Amino acid sequence: MMLEAAVAAPVEPGEKVGAVVNSVIVPVYRNQESLPELVGRLEDLAAELEGGLEAVFVVDGSPDESGALLRDLLSDSRLSSQLVWHSRNFGSFAAVRTGLSVAKGRYIAVTAADLQEPAGLLSAFYAALRTGEHDVALGVRRSRQDPWTSSLSARWFWRIYCRWVQPQMPRGGVDTFACTRNVRDALLALREANSSLIGLLIWLGFRRVEVPYDRAERAYGHSAWTLRKRARYLFDSVYSFTDLPINLLLAVGVSGVLLSMLGAGAVSLAWLFAGVRVAGYTPLMLAILLMGSSTLSGLGLVGSYVWRTYENSKVRPGAVQMLVETFDGKR
Repeated sequence: MMLEAAVAAPVEPGEKVGAVVNSVIVPVYRNQESLPELVGRLEDLAAELEGGLEAVFVVDGSPDESGALLRDLLSDSRLSSQLVWHSRNFGSFAAVRTGLSVAKGRYIAVTAADLQEPAGLLSAFYAALRTGEHDVALGVRRSRQDPWTSSLSARWFWRIYCRWVQPQMPRGGVDTFACTRNVRDALLALREANSSLIGLLIWLGFRRVEVPYDRAERAYGHSAWTLRKRARYLFDSVYSFTDLPINLLLAVGVSGVLLSMLGAGAVSLAWLFAGVRVAGYTPLMLAILLMGSSTLSGLGLVGSYVWRTYENSKVRPGAVQMLVETFDGKR
């Protein structure tokens, strides 16, 4: 059941009167068509919310005119906002992380720019957090109006994810969420490369609440969430949050050793009774079978994580901010 009630947000100890209470982060990539309606929605929400609203738009190297259009829209808007430009496309999770780092609100939500989330979802997020009983609000889809191919692939993707990677993940996955400032700080302190931001949010724990919603049909553009990106996201999550690859490779290695022993028995029987005439054939086959499977298991066990460990050791930033513009929302 979606929470709708608005609870007044008292000033916290040490917080200035008039400080930003609510922030929303919007990653932007190829969203030029939907931006005017999105800004209008956020203006209406800002007028309704106790404590107002700060919008943080992160233009993630978008090749269209999204950035320029946003600048024009925000210059003539009553919405208090920040416009952050990435130097290139770093991905949606990197854009969300950038938004989290600059957002000023006590309660910080994340939403997409494609308008597929309902207008009341952000209000429900903030209402849940203001009760003081929850630290994280997760948007959980009850239904989705997507093409059947996309729905089918998404359903299988999240089924595998929840079964093998993170059982704590809500069924159907999470695309949008909100959290308190303390959770934001804890999340930004995790500097893992090639990981899942949502996975890290689930891993942190805290007091979570699920807010159900119905995902609308996409009215503008096309989704950039391709099958290739889904596969990359799945593998990043697998390597970051589960020991499944290690156990799988160990199973392959042990199975190879057992099969090698069976093969050794077969070769030995052939040598004893079939009269193998090739000199050195038996010991050569035994060496190849046993050492090959052992080497495979050892290399697989170590090599699966070497590259990711190396990536984390570089300590590169997840994204590079090229420009930050601020709009005070006063016409």
